[in-house]
Amino acid sequence: MPSKSVQIITYPEVSLLDLAGPLDVFIAANHFAHPDNPPYSLSILSLSRTTEIFSNFSLNAAILEAETPAAHTLIVPGGPGIHKFCDHPKFFTQFVRHSEKAKRLVSVCTGIFALATAGKLDGRNVTTHWSAYDKLELDFPLAKVRRGPIFINDGDLWTSAGVTSGIDLALAIVEADLGHAAALEVARHLVVFLKRPGDQNQFSSSLTLQSNSSQFSDLHAWLNANLSGDLSVFSLANFMNMSERTFARKYREANGCTPSKMVEKIRLEAARHMLVTSRTPLKTIAHKCGLGNEATLIRCFMKNYAVTPGEYRARFKSSEETRK
Repeated sequence: MPSKSVQIITYPEVSLLDLAGPLDVFIAANHFAHPDNPPYSLSILSLSRTTEIFSNFSLNAAILEAETPAAHTLIVPGGPGIHKFCDHPKFFTQFVRHSEKAKRLVSVCTGIFALATAGKLDGRNVTTHWSAYDKLELDFPLAKVRRGPIFINDGDLWTSAGVTSGIDLALAIVEADLGHAAALEVARHLVVFLKRPGDQNQFSSSLTLQSNSSQFSDLHAWLNANLSGDLSVFSLANFMNMSERTFARKYREANGCTPSKMVEKIRLEAARHMLVTSRTPLKTIAHKCGLGNEATLIRCFMKNYAVTPGEYRARFKSSEETRK
């Protein structure tokens, strides 16, 4: 099978992890393949030979020119300089024309703005870093921006959220190209999960709650350590030294959900984590996460994720658990 050409665009103020994360995935895929038949031919391209990433640190890259061979997969990382890249005098004459030849277009984080400016997002399902949702929707209203997923594949277009999600996206591409076993070997090498589901939210419930309100940060830390205990509204209000009524009102005002709903979210998130990182029986997971019994765990999973815990574990278990 001939190598697929993977070209990664760089520019001044690109995010190094947005670039290096996917690059390392493809390098590892080549490393584990037969030396006479690497699956990927890798190159880094720029509109100018040297691009300054930050003060006193630059990358050298091949210049993207009219005669540059077409890419099978063209990747645009994100970074603070993406909008200046889109304003570059050669953006349309070189980058956009080159992107027309690619069989697969990929963006990491805010790199999506280059594909949007090139007219590649109209009517397509896409995602990006959470901080860029509003601008992307405002500037490119024909794009179908999905808020939350860490990456999305819509035909020949792949888009991801920020930073480390580019690794998840690249692993998914390797799996699509070379199969599960090859992607699993790369994931083990990089010591990452194979693979976080694309529709996994960019934030954990706990992180979101911590960022919403400092008033209840101690409460959230306490309940994460006591998931199997009594987490009734009475117990939570008692922890906060409030009456139940006052606590319920203030909590909803600060976090946008009821205390009971918050407890269910965090318990389910803990259950999801145990499912993909251990072989713990469902009955034990239900008990440890405060969900009572296996039947309740299954019912809550079906209601919130439309899959059973067993199906979720089979699909998203970590590379370490798959190896055992």
